[in-house]
Amino acid sequence: MRAVRLADCELSLTLTTDRAIRRLNRDFRGIDAATDVLSFSQIEQAGAAPLDPRSVKNSPGLPVGDVVISVDTAIRQARESRVNPASRLRRLLIHGFLHLIGYDHERSAADARRMFARERALAAKMEEKEGEFSR
Repeated sequence: MRAVRLADCELSLTLTTDRAIRRLNRDFRGIDAATDVLSFSQIEQAGAAPLDPRSVKNSPGLPVGDVVISVDTAIRQARESRVNPASRLRRLLIHGFLHLIGYDHERSAADARRMFARERALAAKMEEKEGEFSR
């Protein structure tokens, strides 16, 4: 969160099963299927996350929202993509967090490019920091 200048804000993370995330996906999105990650914003503006990620201000204790990740799906995706499960979980956390602060790959192709570029940049920063800690 420091990398997007929201170090003082709060984020809730839930790691769960396919069964539990399927229920959430059905109840909140009307989609009766498991998914990898869901985001529930607590800084919504008129029923949606902020349209401009730059509009979210760092405020001590501000609850940005909740990210829910299915560990079952993340592990399956990691195997399919031949990546480390921790790396896949990290990527899903970043993806969910970006949704909370206003990024949305479903709005337009330009928004998708912007979101996925930001996702890659943040993942690289996290991996770099992880490498520093393991030395």
